[in-house]
Amino acid sequence: MIADFIFKYDQPLVCTAIHNGHSISEEVKNNLGIPEDIRLKEEDSNTGIFTNICNNRIIGRISRFEFDINRSPEKAFYLKPEDAWGYNVRKETPSNKVIETSLKQYDQFYMMAEKHFKQMEKRFGKFFVYDIHSYNHHRKGPDAPYDDPEKNPEIIIGTNNMSEKWMYLVEDVQEDLLNFNYWGRQLDVRKNIKFPGGFFSRWIHNNFPDSACCIAIEFKKIFMDEWTGEIDKTKMVKLREALQSTLPGILRNLEL
Repeated sequence: MIADFIFKYDQPLVCTAIHNGHSISEEVKNNLGIPEDIRLKEEDSNTGIFTNICNNRIIGRISRFEFDINRSPEKAFYLKPEDAWGYNVRKETPSNKVIETSLKQYDQFYMMAEKHFKQMEKRFGKFFVYDIHSYNHHRKGPDAPYDDPEKNPEIIIGTNNMSEKWMYLVEDVQEDLLNFNYWGRQLDVRKNIKFPGGFFSRWIHNNFPDSACCIAIEFKKIFMDEWTGEIDKTKMVKLREALQSTLPGILRNLEL
């Protein structure tokens, strides 16, 4: 299964976690040049949990190391170290047949997404998409210092390829996140630091320019240990509550 497409069409909201997946075909897996723990470290495991704040959801099931839904078709299949954080992803150069088989699934994902988004457009006129991801900030090793927090906000809002007409929504989302009480303090929430958004949000804005606003949300992995994969459920639930706090403002603004 490429992804779970769960749509009730009850509100003009869609929550997506397209990098949540870990499954991979045997043919691609047998040629991987990286171990399981590296795969898990670079995938957005557990981001599907954040999508529970709404009833229209897309949750990725295939690993980005099979193909990357958030990259353009010509870059979706990692081949070189520069494609994937310096890792030698493949033991050998895969055949064209293997790549084509993976990219057929990539095309199927976008066909399904288009189908559901057209239904959202038809039903509501305007709709909002959360493109939810997570990112590492402890890359140098489990005993090394964390990356500089000045360059790594706790939440990054990406506005990739977005029309100016949607910026009022972005400002409200950022304000709501900043106003959220994260155990007595304010979360560090900034726009377009490191991650302005990827191909998925560009595709949405290109194909639904008048009806869809897609904001990429990157959670710094403060809710887990990047090296062991252990989740801090309390922190994860709190961050999900922060995201949920933005819903009323979005729904109110979409009615304007």
